Amino acid sequence: MVTCHYFFKSVQKFLNEMITHRKISLLILLVLFISFTSHAGQMGDKGLPDTKGMIFIKGGCYNMGDIFGEGEDEELPVHEVCVDDFYLGEHEVTQGEWKEIMGDKPYGFIDCGDECPVENVSWDDANKFIYKLNKKTGKKYRLPTEAEREFAARDRGKKMRWAGTSNISELGGYAWYGENSGGITHPVKTKKPNELGLYDMTGNVIEWMSDNWGEGYYKKSPRNNPKGPSRGHGRSARGGSCWSVPELARIANRHAEDQSYRAYNQGFRLALGAGE
Repeated sequence: MVTCHYFFKSVQKFLNEMITHRKISLLILLVLFISFTSHAGQMGDKGLPDTKGMIFIKGGCYNMGDIFGEGEDEELPVHEVCVDDFYLGEHEVTQGEWKEIMGDKPYGFIDCGDECPVENVSWDDANKFIYKLNKKTGKKYRLPTEAEREFAARDRGKKMRWAGTSNISELGGYAWYGENSGGITHPVKTKKPNELGLYDMTGNVIEWMSDNWGEGYYKKSPRNNPKGPSRGHGRSARGGSCWSVPELARIANRHAEDQSYRAYNQGFRLALGAGE
């Protein structure tokens, strides 16, 4: 009987331990589930890491260039372009963001404040900022291509004259440009965004692109993810500024500057590949 009693006690102990271990296992699974769902709330499209301040742009194809027939020769010919998924900065890089990474204050409108776009920075300066930012964050930020920016400014390739509208009577609601800015920059996100949630895609500061500039590039541009010519005379810039007349603030308008050029209406915004 003692042996039987010992046997049953041993079985009971074993079952209790199994129940305890099962509870522990369930607890571990619960903790892992909570951790995963919490992390998932910080994930972007397709399970990508959190990209705070960046807007996910689903790729697609569109007709790039002067679709309204009112621009300059460098906006022609209109040609089909396809871009992959990417992220684009919700707003232009600000004075505060620049100061945090670079430590200096190159901007001319210094009294505008930390929420105003950084300006008076060259293409080279912008890429030095990006290099330091990438070292700090471990990401692969870059300047957008012309094709990416035009696609995003036009709400994924829709027929749009300015970011947010094609109606000049509505332009002031979306952009700080020559007729309403007083000739100075203004804090980002103080005008309405376009349908994708991007601010100041027209006006405030002209934005550097990653592309080299080449005469007649649109005539030979590849269809998929064009990045500009391998060599060129200067770098492309887009978007118009607080000094621009409406015609020069059009989405399709494009021009070039030397990559060392600086001006009080010249800034940039960040891009990020969808898999980066």
